[in-house]
Amino acid sequence: MPHFAPVRVRGGRRTLHRLVAHRRRALAAGLVVTAAALVAAGPHPEAGGQDTRRARGHPVADPLGERHGTRLVAAPVRIADAGTVRLLRPGDRVDVVATGEGGAGDASVIARGVRVTKVPEPEADPAAGGALVVVSVPRATAHRLVGAGTTERLAVTLC
Repeated sequence: MPHFAPVRVRGGRRTLHRLVAHRRRALAAGLVVTAAALVAAGPHPEAGGQDTRRARGHPVADPLGERHGTRLVAAPVRIADAGTVRLLRPGDRVDVVATGEGGAGDASVIARGVRVTKVPEPEADPAAGGALVVVSVPRATAHRLVGAGTTERLAVTLC
């Protein structure tokens, strides 16, 4: 095997030093390119797939009962069992269930997965029957809750 002269690379040390000195810019540029690629590869609303109702960039878990264009209102609801209301805290999700006046009969769900916004202090008057809770619901659901609250007993289940 013949003897070769050593191979010398010019500017290698300087190029490596320059790359290390500018690594923040290189890292930022890499992150920008990665983010752009992820957005381009994500679901497109016009594609007609399963995610068409969700706009790009929004969280995957849409809040329950809150659709785009639906205006929420605060609806006070008198729950028959005051002890159950004491378990609730603002931010909890509940289903509001209506039962017959005597408690017998079929139960029907009036509102599903609604958010509790306020739990007022219990009333000192025991004749009031039950306890009050304020929930955030669409306007149509608030009307159903008011109607059911006048003719039936209401209860809540935690979601």
